[in-house]
Amino acid sequence: MTTKNTKVALITGSSRGIGKQIALKLAERGYNIVVNYARSRTKAEETAEEIRKLGREAIAVKANIAKKEKVEELFNQIDDTFGRLDILVNNAASGVLKPLMEIEESHWDWTMNTNAKAMLFCSQMAAERMKRQNSGGAIVSLSSLGAGRYLPNYTTVGVSKAAVEALTRYLAVELATYNIRVNAVSGGAVDTDALTHFPNREELLADAKTRTPAGQLVEPEDLMNAAVFLLSDEAKMIRGQTIIVDGGISLLT
Repeated sequence: MTTKNTKVALITGSSRGIGKQIALKLAERGYNIVVNYARSRTKAEETAEEIRKLGREAIAVKANIAKKEKVEELFNQIDDTFGRLDILVNNAASGVLKPLMEIEESHWDWTMNTNAKAMLFCSQMAAERMKRQNSGGAIVSLSSLGAGRYLPNYTTVGVSKAAVEALTRYLAVELATYNIRVNAVSGGAVDTDALTHFPNREELLADAKTRTPAGQLVEPEDLMNAAVFLLSDEAKMIRGQTIIVDGGISLLT
């Protein structure tokens, strides 16, 4: 049963992968969940059902967040169903993986719109609701090491993730007045569905496993734990930071 006192979290791209893990963990912590997806309604509904089995409410909302009008529709549905929003996780991401000289305008626009523009407008709309509630809130976005270092075929995604980290800093300062905390989590190589699109996937994973000081690859659960920590009250004085979860590999380059 929905009550106005039950906090609500929106996780974009949460029908699978890291987004799904974050959604389930927040549900375990008492949040009602908005599962956002772009394509697979079946997977989104399966995730929502898992959340309901944890005793929380969940809705699955289809929205291509690369389009502002679809973001507006998403937030209108949140208003109609729950009437509040306390947490936003900007997890959904996409991108074209090609060498720099092969990037076309459509590749650039698709990647930047999905990863950076969507973060801006989702964060704006979330903050508007958090402000009205007078109870503050928290925003966490997912980044990657390619935001600050060269990775083959990663130009469009890397630049979009650099924008994510810059936006994190700007949002953190301007939303602090309203007790809205904003941070990001940057992960090393993680073997998720997204990595299957990399033309050099096997090489990338083998290299990461060999060179990571921790002696093992980063797991999706590691990024989930970092994100959930940043969303918690224990992290209330962490603002505008990008927390790197990579087993130490970025220390070597």
